[in-house]
Amino acid sequence: MSKAKEFMNLWGRLLFVLGLLLLTFSFAMFQGGFVSWFIFYMALPFALYSVLLTFYPLSDIELSRDIHTAQVRKGSSFSATIHMRRKHRFPLLYTVLTEKTHSPALKKQTAGMHQKMFVPGFRKSYSWTYEIEQMPRGEHVLEGVQIEIADFFGWVRKSRLVPLQQKVLVYPNTVDIVYRPMESKYDHGSMAAPFTLVKDTTMATGIRDYHPGDRVSWIHWKSFARTQTMRTKEFEDRQSQDLFLMDDRRPSEKFEIQVELVASILKSIVRSNSSVSYLSIGETRNHFPVIQTEEHLHRIMYHLTKVQPDLEKPAEDAGGRELQKIQASSLLYVTSHLTIEMVKAIQRNVKHLNTCMCLVVTRKGEPASPQEEAAHQFARSKGFTVKRVSPDNFSSVFTEVNGK
Repeated sequence: MSKAKEFMNLWGRLLFVLGLLLLTFSFAMFQGGFVSWFIFYMALPFALYSVLLTFYPLSDIELSRDIHTAQVRKGSSFSATIHMRRKHRFPLLYTVLTEKTHSPALKKQTAGMHQKMFVPGFRKSYSWTYEIEQMPRGEHVLEGVQIEIADFFGWVRKSRLVPLQQKVLVYPNTVDIVYRPMESKYDHGSMAAPFTLVKDTTMATGIRDYHPGDRVSWIHWKSFARTQTMRTKEFEDRQSQDLFLMDDRRPSEKFEIQVELVASILKSIVRSNSSVSYLSIGETRNHFPVIQTEEHLHRIMYHLTKVQPDLEKPAEDAGGRELQKIQASSLLYVTSHLTIEMVKAIQRNVKHLNTCMCLVVTRKGEPASPQEEAAHQFARSKGFTVKRVSPDNFSSVFTEVNGK
């Protein structure tokens, strides 16, 4: 239907041009004189060009896109180049290239900035490089490039959308956080760290043959004195705790800050060779049972890139069943608004819970409302640790809590 409408519109414009030309010719024939014929001959080249432009095929024009920034972080710049090539040197006048996308956030950010008008003339190729600053987080799809050509006075206009679908992933920003376990135990947790981070040299569990590279302090000198054979003490490795990270996707002006905090925490845990489970509560519940490797982290970052504040009902109602499945001993809950009902839901549904820390995302200097303060005091009375965090103190989330 749209193509038929465009076809009718094009031929309607052509009939307008031909009618205008016929009108000036008739005026010159019946009126006579220099002025009337001058008007006709002045309109003739413009009308002929409009007629020729009507039959110029837009399929002669080929478009391609080169993206210069493969990975983009929220707030950074994105740049790309649109290349236009054509086979024939038909003179083109006003030509407009427009980058098309269905992403609402990207449309709002690039209002009036993703369009370029130029006059190719007889050139067969042209390149346009554009840059978008302050890219919003998300998965943005560039649907294609629309090209529109027009004659001198806009009598004839033709446009075509060239599909060039490409995805642009804008990842959330992260802050370097020094991760320290909320509790430190031995032989605790079902997921052991993939590498030995710290050996407790005060707790020897046995001895083994010496291997090159073993520390001198690990040598079992009493055994060496008896057997004259180098033997090394074996120590108990510290294992990763059962840590469960949970957040809710309630609509909030601080949602972007919350996403950055969650991304920073997960990154710090994985980079410290520890492991964690993660639950994101929204319109859908996204559960990641094990996050331990860079591959797991990449999958999580992709989720945090696309996630939106889509939680429409209270978090305690949306995640009630998921809370009952948590078997971890330590829970880290990130939210922009802590409620008494959510504290009660955690206490009622999460079994075997030893430690719970609630990180309430806030802006710098933003005071807590009386309702928020009451919820925080209630959580503390139940043994929860509550901390209000802003982007300025993300890096000290674990160190300050452990230092208390």
